[in-house]
Amino acid sequence: MVLQQPETSTSYASCPTAEVQAPVDIVWTPLTEPAGSGSFSDVRIDRIDPPGPAAVGQRIEGQSAPRLPHLKLAFRFTGIDVEKHRLMLDVRLPFGITVQEDLRCTPIDVGKCRVDYRCDFGFLAG
Repeated sequence: MVLQQPETSTSYASCPTAEVQAPVDIVWTPLTEPAGSGSFSDVRIDRIDPPGPAAVGQRIEGQSAPRLPHLKLAFRFTGIDVEKHRLMLDVRLPFGITVQEDLRCTPIDVGKCRVDYRCDFGFLAG
């Protein structure tokens, strides 16, 4: 599956934010290990190319889980800033839905961080 910059006909932005009672590295580390994402998400990973920690250009294919029907999902890391704890991804969902995700983890103090998640939803043109 090849992911290219999607042309969208409609878009919608959502930007939830939360304070998390955990050090920033405890939140950040699992987000950068795609093979272990099943421990905190409802995505069953089928393929990671190339395998290993998150890297720009890395592609992940999977399925929604645990409920039926299992819908195909595809992710591609488009940007990673380790120093600022920022991840950017392009996501393809069923029915032509696209998502550009921008996730940031900001330390507040030694035991707390803020997680900002901006996601721009769109529909493939055509």
